[in-house]
Amino acid sequence: MAALVAACSSGAVVTSNRSKLSAPASPVTTSTAITMPTTTTTTTVPSFFSSVSLVTTTQLGNTWHAGCPVEPSQLRSLQLSYWGFDNQPHLGTMVVNLSMVDSVIKVFSTLYAARFPIEEMVPETAYGGNDNVAAAADDTSGFNCRSAVAPGPPQWSMHAYGEAIDVNDVQNPYIDGPTIIPPAGAVYEDRSDVRPGMAVPGGTLVEAFASIGWQWGGLWTGAPDYQHFSSNGK
Repeated sequence: MAALVAACSSGAVVTSNRSKLSAPASPVTTSTAITMPTTTTTTTVPSFFSSVSLVTTTQLGNTWHAGCPVEPSQLRSLQLSYWGFDNQPHLGTMVVNLSMVDSVIKVFSTLYAARFPIEEMVPETAYGGNDNVAAAADDTSGFNCRSAVAPGPPQWSMHAYGEAIDVNDVQNPYIDGPTIIPPAGAVYEDRSDVRPGMAVPGGTLVEAFASIGWQWGGLWTGAPDYQHFSSNGK
């Protein structure tokens, strides 16, 4: 090491040849931003569901009676997925003719995939077989042993055979002059103002039934029945 500064007897000052040391530099701290991974929450929509079961006279309640054109053994109860006006999937029930089971399942599978909204789907048994009360509840239903709403002598409705389905009665009312069934359907009398749940030419609902060969009451002249679809157009 170089000699330290010392006092000589002659009074001279001897300095060290050591260079002056610099204070060590402070470490530099570097901050690096960390990007957190983005988390995406995905809601899985249940797949379309359907099931088929037998029905009894007890289950049919007031929608069937002796003398109806079909027996309970000719009918089936379907459980079907449907998309609600609340934008959520639901499970409903309707009764149809055994011969129409596969076709009806196809229709409602199509509607579910398209997220076509349906307000309610329960058998008319829930309303004691009263078609007007069921319509006021905006029910979508099939079998009900009743006469057709038509002029002339009484005749069975296609609902009495389980070969007709009414969909969204409020959005698709029956209109015969001043008579609108259900009355709440009056706000849907203007069919050019297309809103969710309506049956319109070329629309999802009409085309789904057309794909199985069923016809739409909305094409009837004089008294269109926009809610009504049937196997033979009656």
